[in-house]
Amino acid sequence: MSLVEDLEHILDVVVRIDPSFQAVEPSIVEACIRDVRRDALAEKEGEFLLSAMRLLALPANGHTRLIPNDAISVLPLRFVTVGKSVFLTKSGAVPSNSPIRKLIAVNGIPVEQVEAAAQSYLAGTPQRKRVIGPILLSWPLALTHLGAASSGDTTSYLMQDAEGQADTMVVDNSNIVPASQLYPRNEHGQMDPVWDFKTLADIAVWPGIGLSVCLPSFLETDDNRLSRSIAKAAAQLRSYAAVSLLFDVRGNTGGDFLKTLPLIDAIAESSNKRRCAVLVDKFTFSAAIVFVAILKHRLGRNLVLVGEEMGDGLKFFAEGGSVVLPSSGAVVRYSTALHDWASGSIDRTTPPEVAEQILKVGKLEIDRHWTASPQHVESPAETYQRILRELH
Repeated sequence: MSLVEDLEHILDVVVRIDPSFQAVEPSIVEACIRDVRRDALAEKEGEFLLSAMRLLALPANGHTRLIPNDAISVLPLRFVTVGKSVFLTKSGAVPSNSPIRKLIAVNGIPVEQVEAAAQSYLAGTPQRKRVIGPILLSWPLALTHLGAASSGDTTSYLMQDAEGQADTMVVDNSNIVPASQLYPRNEHGQMDPVWDFKTLADIAVWPGIGLSVCLPSFLETDDNRLSRSIAKAAAQLRSYAAVSLLFDVRGNTGGDFLKTLPLIDAIAESSNKRRCAVLVDKFTFSAAIVFVAILKHRLGRNLVLVGEEMGDGLKFFAEGGSVVLPSSGAVVRYSTALHDWASGSIDRTTPPEVAEQILKVGKLEIDRHWTASPQHVESPAETYQRILRELH
């Protein structure tokens, strides 16, 4: 196998399959294809992956991108963007009990400068780029192309603790691990890459305050776990018809929004009797955004959005699927269908079952801006109760 075979799969997506490329100037696409082909012919795998990332990022569509996670090795550092800052949340290079620290610079280059250089390699909106970008900060080859190359055999990171004290962490470039150990394909933004949630609809009753429902994922399972969880949650909500509600879809990267409609129906049935809030963040993506959009359309002013701007707009291309490139092992995520929840429009690519549900939502504005600090942790229970009290 060779990288040329990988290139053929990529070109099939870019030229034939993915409609999001139709909005990109053809000359720009061709120039990027030349770069990918050059690196493929030279069998430079790292450079090939970076060139392919830039090509697949051209439509600025968050569902269309090259995912290098399974194909590369990185320094044993998990970086996550919280708000607009990058934090080191887990590391095999420092003691496990080390506090979470904010990243200030890489090899003497301010992190903001490195992030700016990475923009053309990252797909989607600015928020989406903050979701998928941190992996580049622990990939030495990427740092070289982003103007933050190490001068020797180590990479240095200037970090800052919660009290504002700075120190430098130096990591040997040979100390690498498979990137997938630290960066999941569907990046959820949790401090640990393994997010082992117990249920797809975790309901908690707070006496005298209200009800919270944590919805970490809308991905269905072979045993219909999502459908069953949604049905159970809908039934329980109907038995608490007059209490305030809080839904937490932070970190929810999507799945099948159609499966969530019974829950939305249950909420809407008594929306005039109570106040509702939904917690969102930049990791809220795809079907999770659609869930929020439909909920906002149904509840109007009775729904308060708390958190930060989500990981995509209301007009995007989705559906599609994934292709594992045979030589490098990287994954190409491609799209096939238009979703336009902003204007309520459809086209020939929109699946009928989605077209039946499309609504004109316009914009989703955050009503209360808030981001959980990774250095001053508030438990989910404390967060839920605080927000529910604010609804009264």
